[in-house]
Amino acid sequence: MAQIPYDRKEQLQQIESGLLPGESIIAVYDAIGVGTGFLGLTDKRVIVQDKSFVGKKIAITSIPYGRVSAVSVVSNKSFAGSFFSSGAIAIHVGTHTYEVEFRGEGKAHHVHNVILHFLTSSS
Repeated sequence: MAQIPYDRKEQLQQIESGLLPGESIIAVYDAIGVGTGFLGLTDKRVIVQDKSFVGKKIAITSIPYGRVSAVSVVSNKSFAGSFFSSGAIAIHVGTHTYEVEFRGEGKAHHVHNVILHFLTSSS
């Protein structure tokens, strides 16, 4: 079995505890900044831990790939350099956008490519 990339063991375990029968984890990455705790990718959905609720409440939101309308690379700089010069992505689901920032461009690149793979292969 291939090693699952993850940042924090407890986040990986949280995703593992909520898997559906036959579902496999692709990666679990810690998020930085306000609002989001982590992002998990499985072969069926994107899982986002959202800490932005009032009263210190936390939500774990599952987003089936079929509900994602687009995935974006987010940057406050010019894209004159690399396409992935940022460690942040945005996942568009209906009228809501989940913006997630990671420690490092590589994780954002991986998340973007996994989501894009499922978006383009499901059409």
